[in-house]
Amino acid sequence: MKKQRLREELLEKRKFLSGAYYQMADERICMLAAELPEFQQAEVVFCYVGMEGEINTRPLLEKALAEGKRLGVPRCEKKGVMQVYEIHSLQDLAPGTFGILEPAPGAGLIRPEEIDLALIPCLTCNEQGARLGYGGGYYDRYLEQTACTRAALCRELFLTDDIPVEEHDQQMDLIVTETGVTHVKNSQK
Repeated sequence: MKKQRLREELLEKRKFLSGAYYQMADERICMLAAELPEFQQAEVVFCYVGMEGEINTRPLLEKALAEGKRLGVPRCEKKGVMQVYEIHSLQDLAPGTFGILEPAPGAGLIRPEEIDLALIPCLTCNEQGARLGYGGGYYDRYLEQTACTRAALCRELFLTDDIPVEEHDQQMDLIVTETGVTHVKNSQK
């Protein structure tokens, strides 16, 4: 219940911030994420495609492609289950589950163990690496299979100290906001 209440509060908060703030924050977050040594050294990057209200990840997707990295984007397969598929261009994306841009059918599967860096969405996270998503469990289930570095992308105004954590919740290694990068001290990596 506490998680759901926090989700509702954060989704409501989104409505009251300016478009200028979102644009500034998103551009800075993408720039800082692209400057991460983990991004620069990664051969295979997994990154979500931001939908309305989420961080616009398009600059990160374009940068990964321009640098010749293998770029994986999630596709929902069924309730609670997603896989990561390789794209070679943003034109390889088409509206899928929930209207989210996903790799079109026929894209090549990227196995979880191939991923070097995962850039993960959240409603909120904290400096201890706890992350709160939208409640479907897609990312937690998928990340259980990986050994990659996990970076949550979050606007500073949405950071929350007190996030309820359950056993299945996957911890982040890095938190990237428009004000900087936090390396999680207690990260399991």
